[in-house]
Amino acid sequence: MKTENAVLIRGVAASPGVAHGPWVRFERKTHVSRGIVAEPEAEVVRLIAAAEAVGRASEHLADEVRGAGHTEEAEVFLAHAMIARDPELLDAAAAHIRVDRADAIAAITAAATSVADQLRALGDTLLSGRAADVLDVGDRVARELAGLGDAGIRLSEPSIVVAEDLPPSLTATLPRDRLLGIALEASSPTAHAAILARAYGIPAVVGATGLLATLDEGRRGSPLALDGETGEILVAPTKEDVARYEARAGAIRRDRGRDVEEAALPAVTKDGTAIELLANIGSPGEAAGAVALGARGVGLFRTEFLFLERSSPPSEDEQVEAYGQVIAAFAPRPVTIRLLDVGGDKPIPYLPLKEEDNPFLGVRALRLADRRPDIFVTQLRACYRAAVKGRVKVMAPMVADAGDVATLRHLVDRARAELLDERRPIGQVDLGVMLEIPSAILTADTYVRELTFVSIGTNDLLQYTLAADRGNPALERYRDSLHPALLRLIRLAVEAAERSGIELSICGEMAGDPEAARLLIGLGVRVLSMSPTSIAAVRRAVRASLKSGLEHVAMASLGDASAADVRLRLQT
Repeated sequence: MKTENAVLIRGVAASPGVAHGPWVRFERKTHVSRGIVAEPEAEVVRLIAAAEAVGRASEHLADEVRGAGHTEEAEVFLAHAMIARDPELLDAAAAHIRVDRADAIAAITAAATSVADQLRALGDTLLSGRAADVLDVGDRVARELAGLGDAGIRLSEPSIVVAEDLPPSLTATLPRDRLLGIALEASSPTAHAAILARAYGIPAVVGATGLLATLDEGRRGSPLALDGETGEILVAPTKEDVARYEARAGAIRRDRGRDVEEAALPAVTKDGTAIELLANIGSPGEAAGAVALGARGVGLFRTEFLFLERSSPPSEDEQVEAYGQVIAAFAPRPVTIRLLDVGGDKPIPYLPLKEEDNPFLGVRALRLADRRPDIFVTQLRACYRAAVKGRVKVMAPMVADAGDVATLRHLVDRARAELLDERRPIGQVDLGVMLEIPSAILTADTYVRELTFVSIGTNDLLQYTLAADRGNPALERYRDSLHPALLRLIRLAVEAAERSGIELSICGEMAGDPEAARLLIGLGVRVLSMSPTSIAAVRRAVRASLKSGLEHVAMASLGDASAADVRLRLQT
């Protein structure tokens, strides 16, 4: 698609901000092997030594990243150290040497490629993104074997780095004083390269199909412009395009400044109704940014980052440390820790699960407790121990009825009793569940009195209510969170919580949409949890509204026939 002389390419937004200027291309170089080896065992020894060297280098890189103030991002390279020493990866490479007589460079490259292909084939965005990490480690081991040292990009002037994909180790070592932005043809927003870009404040666009071919078609000297919030990339932008991007950059700087300045303002409607705005986070590293943007606590702390990409479950002490970091950052405000939410769609080596035709309707989250209660008891023990640092709330996902709540209470009682028997210091923990299955809302009166709070996960609740797979683009029309069926279920949940005198919150993406948030307030919701970057816009929407007017619109919308009707009502 062209705009005047520029070529517009649509990618996926990965890290906010805009950039324009010259570009430098990174290409992963292949390493020439030595062919068939005469002494396989000596080659295996060479392989192990190179892998260990990369493991030590990864730990050193983790120290550097941590020293720059990015504690959570440092975990990326500790994971790389584990990959470099992973027995399964090294055994596969050694088998290539012993059976095929391949040299160590060819062997580690083949083994890493095979593992990466398996991760991509799983169809899970998070795990597919981790394929880049395995390839990165394999490439570094190959370079070590070839005596080439670490790959690098030299930026002689401020530039945008362009590539098919970018190894996380390279992203962390790019000269940030000359790095304007990152544009990748492949990758995803959940890949570690994108995570690092966000941590360093580098604008990035990924999934930009056709970018490299366009640059190869006689545009090697053309500058680029990219917008990390819209996913837009312009090849050979015109003067007008550059002016537009510079104006956009100025607006972003002003908006960010205003968001921070307004962070202390209360989210109160014009007629005096207070709304609590909380943050959804996925790692301790996100806590400081959420606090700066005015989050009054954490409504959803996803804990999967601790359990994935490792050969054994995290220890209790490791979990206490991670939870404690977030609790301390928000104290005395509450932090809601969601118990482990994984299933057959996210294979974990130490948690073998049978492959299911539909893992989202299968054995996942709390339903795993029948098979591995130890994992949940350990996590609950860690929550109680971390609670000495501040206010902690724990909620279980994938709860369908009172039977699941009974399972949760049994696990909690066991964890607490063990800690008391061991005379360990523990804090107060509030207990709640996620309402994301319609049956949990329709039968809420049978169990909510045993809880302190409930939180509606609107993303999955919409999926299960309308039988519409969240990942299927052909079902887009069913994924509107303003569908009257979803609104009616939310209102039923609000009424059940009010009858029992417990708190109800919303922690799905719906809460971060200013228009939808106003409707939720009208339905009786008083606590909204969202991505930290959405807090400022929702706060402004709350402060500009009258609760009485929102109630009238919301109650009327329960009788509408479609989401389109609800949206039309909101506009009138």
